[in-house]
Amino acid sequence: MAKHLEGKTAIVTGGAGGIGSWVSKLYAENGAKVIVADTGADVEGRMGMDASRVNAVVDEITAAGGEAVAAVGDVSEMDVAEGLVRTALERWGKLDILCCAHGILRERMIFNMTEDEWDGSIKSHLKGCFAPTKFAAIHWRQERQGGRIIYFTSDAGIRGSSGQPNYSAAHAGKLGLMRSNARGLSRYGVTSNCIAPGASTRMTDRGLGRQGEGPPPSASAAGTVGDPRNVAPIAVWLASDAGAAANGQTFGARGHVITLYSEPERERLLRFDDPFIDIDELFELWPATLGSEPLERTQAWT
Repeated sequence: MAKHLEGKTAIVTGGAGGIGSWVSKLYAENGAKVIVADTGADVEGRMGMDASRVNAVVDEITAAGGEAVAAVGDVSEMDVAEGLVRTALERWGKLDILCCAHGILRERMIFNMTEDEWDGSIKSHLKGCFAPTKFAAIHWRQERQGGRIIYFTSDAGIRGSSGQPNYSAAHAGKLGLMRSNARGLSRYGVTSNCIAPGASTRMTDRGLGRQGEGPPPSASAAGTVGDPRNVAPIAVWLASDAGAAANGQTFGARGHVITLYSEPERERLLRFDDPFIDIDELFELWPATLGSEPLERTQAWT
C-alpha cells in the first residue's frame, strides 16, 4: 500500500475513540507520525481521564511499526490545545494535519436540558475544535507551508436532532468554523473540511441504538457497514497532498459510501422597490414567491 501521508505529522483529537482510533491508526499506516490526543473518558465526558485507552492505541501503532505518542487531556482547554501543537513541533519540527474527532454526548430534550448539559457539549465539541485550530493556525501562518484541518461533524448538525439540541448546535457550529477557516487560511495553503460520519460506536450504542440486554451493537460492528474503520479513508485523503483539491466542503462517510454535501444556496427571492418592506405587501406576495412551494422539507426530519 502506498504511504499517502509519508513524512507528515498529525494531531488526532478523540484519537482513542471508535472512529478516532481508526483515523490515528490509518494515518500511521500511511506514514504519518501521530499524536493520539484523548481524555479516555466515558461517552458523557464525566469520568475524568483514562490514559489506558489512549496508550492502547499508541501501543498498537508502534507495534505495527508506526510512530505515535499519547496526549491525555481535555483539548477544549487552551493550555492543553497549545501543548499538542508544541509537542508536534518540539518532537518532529512540524505540524501538517489537525483532525478533530473528539466529542461527548449528553442527550436531553430542549425543555429538560440543564445548563451543564448544554455548556459541556458546546465546550467539548466546538471550543474543542477552536482551541487546537487557533494554535495550529498560528504556526501555519508563520511557516506558510500549508496544513490540513478536518473536523468530524454530524447529521445532527446538518439536519438537527430533536433530543440533541446541544449536540446539534455544536456540530452546526463546526460547519461555520470550518467555512471560516477555509476562507481565512487558504492564503497560507491551509484547507479546512468536515466529515459527517455514520458508524456503530459507543455513541450509537445509547438510546434506540441499544435494544434489550447483551453486548452493545458496536461490539459486533467489525467487518460490517457499521464498522468505524469505514469512515477513516476519507480522513486520510483529506489529510494528504491530494486533499488540497477540497476546501470548505462537507463529506459524508458511512458503510462503504462517501458522499459530498451541497452547500447552502439562496433558493427563492422576493424583492421590494422601497427600502422598508411593506408588511401587508409581504403577506400578499408571499404565496406566489417565497411560499410558492412548501418550506417544510419533511424528508429532512426523518
